[in-house]
Amino acid sequence: MIHEIKAIARRHLETDGANLSLRAVARDMGMVSSALYRYFASRDDLLTALIVAAYNKVADAAVAGDASAPRAEFRSRWLATSRAIRAWALANPAEYALIYGSPVPGYQAPADTTIAATRTAEVLIGIFADGYTAGALVDTGDVSGPLREDLVRARDAIAPGLPESILMRGMIGWIHLFGAISFELFGQLNNVIDARDDFFDRQMHAVADLIGL
Repeated sequence: MIHEIKAIARRHLETDGANLSLRAVARDMGMVSSALYRYFASRDDLLTALIVAAYNKVADAAVAGDASAPRAEFRSRWLATSRAIRAWALANPAEYALIYGSPVPGYQAPADTTIAATRTAEVLIGIFADGYTAGALVDTGDVSGPLREDLVRARDAIAPGLPESILMRGMIGWIHLFGAISFELFGQLNNVIDARDDFFDRQMHAVADLIGL
């Protein structure tokens, strides 16, 4: 029953965005809305379930992409992972928009979304950490001041042992990856770029250069 509720709610995401209505979901299931509350206590609980599922799906795509490339070819792993994330996003635009689009008004994500939300980042961090361990990524040591303090906190929480300069370049790569996908998915390239695959690959190669892969 929970699986069916989530499946119908995803269809509503495609047509209505994150403006979910438990009443509408119940109607599509042929149930009274009060029956749905036995499974999800509120709209926010259903949204949370959909958000966690979406984060896990994009992370599964990232894991599969990373696993498809040779372990010692770090640039290939970055490219394969990036392509896999983009492919998932293009196939699931409503779920992508739910987790990487505009915040849902009035919704406050609970702490239990954090584990799922960080899984994709952990895949990318794994590539950077492996590259650093193998000597393929170099610590430039050029980060100082308040930014270094921020990066040290982030590094200690998610990437122990990774130099701040590499974490910074990796974060820039992460932001550009999802920015490129969002630009494409939300229509910013319409009537501008038709060769989307080639354009995306060129961006990811440029970002790999910036990261130092």
